[in-house]
Amino acid sequence: MRHWFFVILLFCAAVMVSCSQSGKQRQILSDAERIVELYPDSALSMVSDIDVSDIKNSDNRALYGLVVAAAHKAKESSMASDSLTQFTFHHYRDKDSVRFLKCGELYALHLFWNSNGESALALLDSLVALPYVTDGIEIKLLRTRVGIGGTLYDCDNNIRFLKRLLTIDNDSVSEWYYKQQLYLNYTYTGHADSALIYINELIDHAKSNHLSEEEFELKYEKIAVLEELGEYDEGNALADYIIDNAPDNSILHFVHLWKALNHFNMGEIEISTRELALADSCVQNVSREERKYYEIFAGHLRNFLQYRKDGKIRIIQLAALTNNQRDNFFRMESTKVENEKNTLRAENRALELKSQNQRKTAIIIIVILIAVIIAITAVWNIQKRRRKIIEAEERVDALNKMIEELKQPIPTSGHEALRRAMLQQLGIIKMVAETPTEQNREMLRKLSSIESDTNGSLVNWDNLYEIINNLYSNFYSKLHTKYADMLTEKEEQVIVLFVAGFSAKEISVITSQSTASIYVRKSSIKKKLDVPEKEDVIAFIRQELSV
Repeated sequence: MRHWFFVILLFCAAVMVSCSQSGKQRQILSDAERIVELYPDSALSMVSDIDVSDIKNSDNRALYGLVVAAAHKAKESSMASDSLTQFTFHHYRDKDSVRFLKCGELYALHLFWNSNGESALALLDSLVALPYVTDGIEIKLLRTRVGIGGTLYDCDNNIRFLKRLLTIDNDSVSEWYYKQQLYLNYTYTGHADSALIYINELIDHAKSNHLSEEEFELKYEKIAVLEELGEYDEGNALADYIIDNAPDNSILHFVHLWKALNHFNMGEIEISTRELALADSCVQNVSREERKYYEIFAGHLRNFLQYRKDGKIRIIQLAALTNNQRDNFFRMESTKVENEKNTLRAENRALELKSQNQRKTAIIIIVILIAVIIAITAVWNIQKRRRKIIEAEERVDALNKMIEELKQPIPTSGHEALRRAMLQQLGIIKMVAETPTEQNREMLRKLSSIESDTNGSLVNWDNLYEIINNLYSNFYSKLHTKYADMLTEKEEQVIVLFVAGFSAKEISVITSQSTASIYVRKSSIKKKLDVPEKEDVIAFIRQELSV
């Protein structure tokens, strides 16, 4: 019973700790969710002490995944490791439509960061098509969809969604972002005429709002649109304007490259060659990476010019360009692999530290539990011992009182008074035998030696036999007379005590024998007196003696 009490106590304690921890996690995650879009770093800091493996509650686990992924999205950082977004997406499907749609967007970004862009677009398209999507949520989903679609050059669908955004989003700042995206997507789809309309609107908007830097960049980009339309003269004129008014030399190499391409397409090979040479001279002032990027375009044009001059294509030049691109690709892949290895090493180290902390925590918890169990056991034993001491003291007091009463002469006379006195004395002996402490044994010796010495025995057998004779119709005398030759003194003692109602354990205490010895003596008596197998030996003897 006591062990079950400990188990229930520990179980209740574990449940209380678990509920307390779950509630604390829930509060932290709810607070982080409220600020994650405006203060993503603060939100991540709030949940940094929560280990996802320690989150047992599925609601808390889903909210943790939402907060961390939303913070990464707000910071525009990689979401490749946000694998929990799939769980959060399915968790909120039938529970919370707003969080479900938000997690759908985050899950799509996770797929995109893991090079699964097609699945990301399909997921976003399915979410946008849901009937209960509000304009506010649709705007967020479409913006993400347009961003991923632009990266994957899904320009035709992007144009359709951008026009939808212009219809439902009334934010003036977003309007010009959507038009800029329309200009780019029309450019990539080869619809240069539509791209020209939007870029002219953007230039006029920048000019009217005195956004000189933005206006300058848009005019630079317009050169490419004019080149696609074959408006080479207008493109060259715009390039000359940029060369004359450029605030710095950081883009002059590309401006001259555009002019070289325009003159090449106009058949003016010599002018194209001169512009390319100017571009090559300007590129010396930019970074090494910028020169590599420039060479991707300039190298092809240089080969085309060479072919127009001598009608030959030199494979070594194409190989050099291709090999350079290949080397860049391999370097990028090598860097990616090394970054992944570093990430895995960091994760393994974190897991090792976590495992060590968990082992330490487990040891501390076990030690605390053992200490609690020992303390409870000690308190239990102390209380139990205290109760026994109190009971023993009460019993001693009762015995002392009985002994004092026995020392006094019996005030009444007659057979009934003697019988009550003997029963009282026999009851005292039985009470002491029930609790065989050394103190009680000493009390029994004291009780038995009131009238004469017991020679170390716990009871005075002569007095006891006399009591038995008076209480049970001379049972001992009849027993001794009939079976003295067959029974030993120890066996006679056992028989009279059984007749007086003592148990085997009590008899073992009074006679200073083991309980097993009492049963052995009883079997021996049964065999000596030839008692039938199924008959009780005491009942048989009483019948034989007519007692």
